[in-house]
Amino acid sequence: MKRLLLSAVAFAAIGLAPAVAQSPAKVDRALLEATIKSTFKSAPPEWQARAQQDETQRICSETRNSPSTADFEKIKAREIATIVYPPDGNVMGDWKKGESVAQVGTGHQFSDKPGGRIGGNCYACHQLAKKEVSYGTLGPSLAEYGKIRKFSAEENKQAYAKIYNSHSVMPCSNMPRFGANKFLTIEQIKDVTAYLMSPDSPVNK
Repeated sequence: MKRLLLSAVAFAAIGLAPAVAQSPAKVDRALLEATIKSTFKSAPPEWQARAQQDETQRICSETRNSPSTADFEKIKAREIATIVYPPDGNVMGDWKKGESVAQVGTGHQFSDKPGGRIGGNCYACHQLAKKEVSYGTLGPSLAEYGKIRKFSAEENKQAYAKIYNSHSVMPCSNMPRFGANKFLTIEQIKDVTAYLMSPDSPVNK
């Protein structure tokens, strides 16, 4: 009986172990920043700058992407202010070019050749056109995205804003801020918006 009781206690302790192990550890922020800085000390200045978190990134990291209501609103307002719309107000470009941008995963990496193609690598996180057989699932499926939103001009503008700066729509989003960080050009963002929203795009077939 005693042996059975000890076994039960041991089993219970094992069952609790994962919960204890998953408790978030406190991080020495100064040590973390020093470590990151030392890792990139031989990198060009523009790369070193990438290792410095802005206020939005800091809050999202510290709250594990669950900011308070007050911080949520502050982030949203700050990131909305970064959006640059096309001068003529037309957020829809060429969907065929947008498809190419969505499928290209190179750009701004150490291994990329200067002047090479720069893309959004959208399929790393999303399903878009149904014909594609390989795509990531970190983000939701965007198949028939424009059709579901009835190809509304206001929804087109919202899609452009999301691609330009995802935090302007959903603070602490996992999606990159393609326009705000100057990763993609305004023309590229227009093209991706058209790929997502155009009735002629394979996304909406």
